[in-house]
Order: sequence, then structure tokens, then C-alpha cells
Amino acid sequence: MSIAAVTEEWTQEWASQARCSSQDPDALFVRGKAQHDAKAVCKACPVLAQCLAEALDNRTEFGVWGGMTERERRALLRRRPDITSWKSALRAGMASHPTH
Repeated sequence: MSIAAVTEEWTQEWASQARCSSQDPDALFVRGKAQHDAKAVCKACPVLAQCLAEALDNRTEFGVWGGMTERERRALLRRRPDITSWKSALRAGMASHPTH
């Protein structure tokens, strides 16, 4: 999944722009196969990177955030312990991979 290709510009006030903002929040805090449905909502989200950065930087343990389950986020954190700010890393990645 290319996080950098989701949105052109980083926004601080991302939550209101999320595709899931008008949905039942409990739909994102599910287990098993239902997580695939929750992740599908994230696929075309314009603020996917901001959401993921929030979850990674805050070590959010539950729910689907930024298109990743808690298990996927834990694995990413283990693979990249060198990243101290996911917000900075993802924002820099977006700047170096413009979508237009």
C-alpha cells in the first residue's frame, strides 16, 4: 500500500475529512474477517496517512487506523524502530512522492 499516494497535502485537522467520519465508530473496532471490511473504508480515504501517523505515534492498540489493523501496526513498529515520528516520516514521504 502506498500511503504517500493517498493525499496531496498534509492536514492537521484530518479527522473530519476521513471517510469513516460519518460512519459508526464501532465498525472500526472489530476482530477477524470484519477487519477486512473496516480496512476497505480506508482505501480511498484522503487522510489515510494522517490517520496512520496518529495511530503509530500514539501506539494506538485497538481498531483499524490508516488502513492497518493493530497487528499490522505492531509489526510495522517492530520493523522500523528507528522512526521516532511517523508523522514526520509519512509527511516527508508524501512530499517526495507528489500525486500530480
